[in-house]
Amino acid sequence: MRSRLAIAGRELAGLRREKTIVLAIAIQLFVAAFSSFLVVGLVTLYSPAAAGGAVDVGVGVSGNASGALAPAVAEGDARTVEQFSDREAALRAFDRGEVDAVLHGAENPEGNISVTAYAPTDDFRTTLVVVQLKDALQTAERQQRAALSHRLTRQPVPVPEDAGGNPYYGFTYTVLVPLLVFLPVFISGSVAADSVSEELERGTFELLRVAPLSVGQILDGKALAAAALAPAQAAAWLALLAANGTHVANPIAILALVTGATALVVGAGAGLAVATGERRSAQLLYSLGVVAAFGAMTALPENPANAVAKLAIGSPTQTTTFVVVLTLGGGLSAYALVRTAADRIAG
Repeated sequence: MRSRLAIAGRELAGLRREKTIVLAIAIQLFVAAFSSFLVVGLVTLYSPAAAGGAVDVGVGVSGNASGALAPAVAEGDARTVEQFSDREAALRAFDRGEVDAVLHGAENPEGNISVTAYAPTDDFRTTLVVVQLKDALQTAERQQRAALSHRLTRQPVPVPEDAGGNPYYGFTYTVLVPLLVFLPVFISGSVAADSVSEELERGTFELLRVAPLSVGQILDGKALAAAALAPAQAAAWLALLAANGTHVANPIAILALVTGATALVVGAGAGLAVATGERRSAQLLYSLGVVAAFGAMTALPENPANAVAKLAIGSPTQTTTFVVVLTLGGGLSAYALVRTAADRIAG
């Protein structure tokens, strides 16, 4: 065990020279330390409608359906409406900056309305304007459905009412916390792949075996250093979030999930390094594999990111507990298999 700890200490000392890893950790530290401040700006990108009445979007309305569109536009707290006699007059006001967007509505004899929207491009306000236009058009659609409901021959399935919710709350627990928790996991796997493949490329892997150490023991030391990074960072980030007023429930369960995921990716990174023996190939395969695996897991109804969000909010289910146990057990088992296989191949 002492030899494994010696290798782990050597790896951790060497990480200080890796500028990319140090920079990645520094960025995560900055986000976690100033989360309560940054979340205000980040949530606006995540959900521009969260700006509410802080941003006023002026919308010009024209066409023979302007009478139906104008009330829908005016219904929003963050929108003002101005009606124009024709499309050309509205577009001239748009070009002069008097309005931020234009909606031209044309109603056909059957009562259906066709709407053409004009919004700025390559502008800081583009996202906010588009979101407000989308909301206005959805409101107009609901109003038209209600006005034409007498034409229905049978009642359709009712649309559920909007449950609302706080976008800051949703962003913090469904985006920010999982992001801070899983970024160290991905970095740890990259560190393992880089460390093992670099030793193999330089030929210093064989020097470590002169100690004498087995391949498995060397991998244990390197994996221990890489795997220690993620839970330690995750614990620090959760503590910083709590210090910034973001309460995170079930931290022990979250760290258990992080530990299992770290063991899984560290094993994958080390295994790819042993299999390829080349730094560039190992990093490329690891990066592609992690992206593909994470993308595939997002299709699951209860993926690790969802589990972290539920744990952080304080509403875990039995499925969430199962995901934690499965990830922890599966990660440790996967690393044990990789270690055994590497010991046999290189031994």
